[in-house]
Order: sequence, then C-alpha cells, then structure tokens
Amino acid sequence: MSDIASNITILRSELPSTVKLVAVSKTKPVQDIIKACSTGQMCFGENRVQELLNKKDHVPLNVEWHLIGHLQTNKVKYVVPFISMIQSVDSFKLISAINAEASKIERVVNCLLQIHIAEEETKFGFSIDEIESIIENKGFDNLNYVRVCGVMGMATFTDNYNQVRKEFISLRKYFEKLKTGYFDHDINFREISMGMSGDYKIAIEEGSTMVRIGNLLFGDRI
Repeated sequence: MSDIASNITILRSELPSTVKLVAVSKTKPVQDIIKACSTGQMCFGENRVQELLNKKDHVPLNVEWHLIGHLQTNKVKYVVPFISMIQSVDSFKLISAINAEASKIERVVNCLLQIHIAEEETKFGFSIDEIESIIENKGFDNLNYVRVCGVMGMATFTDNYNQVRKEFISLRKYFEKLKTGYFDHDINFREISMGMSGDYKIAIEEGSTMVRIGNLLFGDRI
C-alpha cells in the first residue's frame, strides 16, 4: 500500500462515521488522486478552478469534487455542470451567479456559506449579520438552483489551540443560529465544514461534519 493509501486508511479509521473526509488535492498530481481512489476515497477538494478542470477528466468519473477556495463569479459557469459542492460561497453576488448558471442547465448545486471566523483579515467569508440580512432581505427564497447545506469556516493559522477551539465553537454556534432561525425544517442544512490537517481533531470535538485534509494525506504542498 502506498503512503498516500495508508495515510487515508489510517485517518478514515480514526474519523467518526458522522464526519466526511474531503481529501484536499490542490497542487497534487493526478497520480496521487488515483492512489487515494484506490482506498475508496472519492471526495476531493480543490482551490482553483483551472487546476480542477485540468484534473477532472483524468480521474474516475464518480469522483466527488468540492471547491474549497475563493470562487470568482466569472468562473462559476465552468464548475456548475459537475461540481458536487461549492464550500466557499462568500457573497450574495456569488450565490446569485451560481443560481443563474445552474438554472441554465436545471441543475441544483450544493453550497456552504463561508463564515469568517479567523483573526486574519485575508480570509474570506460572511459575517453572521451579513448572512441574516441576505436571507431576510434579498430574495434568498428565489435561489431555486442553490441548495444551502450548511456552513464552512477556516480557523486562524496559529499554534494557540485555545483560540482555534474558540473559533470552531463560534462557527458551530452560527450554524445552530441559522438552523434554528431559518433552516429548521430543511433536512439539507446539516453540514459544518471545519478542520484541516493541523486542527481537525479539535474541529471534530466541536461538531464538524466535514474535515478538509491535505498535508496529512498527500504530504507537504508542492
């Protein structure tokens, strides 16, 4: 068994059955993705649209792609036909563009609302107030080709794990607030995507349902 395959097998054995593993394959070659597929790992996360497009036709057709990086509205049309989930919805303009492109092919696209929980200002994401304002005031109910499945967030890049835990707790609380206030009867609104290679154990303890892990599986980025 290759290192990649064994890494995935070991990690999956440690994850609760309620937590989905998104193997972050950004910057990694197609051969690495195929090795991962050999273990039954079929869900992969990519940051950049062009890199994703370059890879998708060279791996098994049943691979489930998640876009986890910032998505520009002018590139939405390239991913809408096949993407399994867009985790990084961070503006009303973007979610509207996804809906518009998806309506053209009558395909409903799964999305997560990215919430800014980190101290770094370079991270993208809504504030909770912005999300509530959009849902209440901007025709959110008319987005018939977008399925909002939950929230996503990225913690501050720091060795201070108390801070990381606090940020994950805040994301879970935001999820619960949105679930109770707006999505109470929506069975699709159930995902909290948080946790990466360095902090996924804390994320799981705080309620994550999806972890986005790259380096632990594939090694350091190229």
